[in-house]
Amino acid sequence: MWSGSLALRTEGRGAVADLTDRLEAWLSAEGVEEGQGTLFVPGSTAALTSLEYEPGVVRDLQECLERLAPAGSPYHHDRAWGDGNGYAHLRAALVGPSLAFLVRNGRLLRGTWQQVVLCDFDNRPRSRSVEVQVIGRAGAP
Repeated sequence: MWSGSLALRTEGRGAVADLTDRLEAWLSAEGVEEGQGTLFVPGSTAALTSLEYEPGVVRDLQECLERLAPAGSPYHHDRAWGDGNGYAHLRAALVGPSLAFLVRNGRLLRGTWQQVVLCDFDNRPRSRSVEVQVIGRAGAP
């Protein structure tokens, strides 16, 4: 079993960061040949998913989530805490904090246009850590 972290700084406000190359580099450095893994982002205003990481899809996702949980709408969370990020908590809950993935032949198994992304919905820049855990087998030494 392997465990580790991918650290990154985000701008918040719906920023979407492609983690695919970083995850594949981590898998390679660890020597993972085959396995099943999980990514998890601690915190209640960020989420993980997979999509085609191109400006149109990223913007479509951002606009979709804005329709579902609009910024600036009244939220009970904002009344209780006064931090103005109630919408960020809802968006993160809708997308989810974790993502399962497979490793085959030392590579992340994914579709041609499929990338692994972190979505940061908070209303300010953040330092994020994406936790990685993989169960599998290593390549030949």
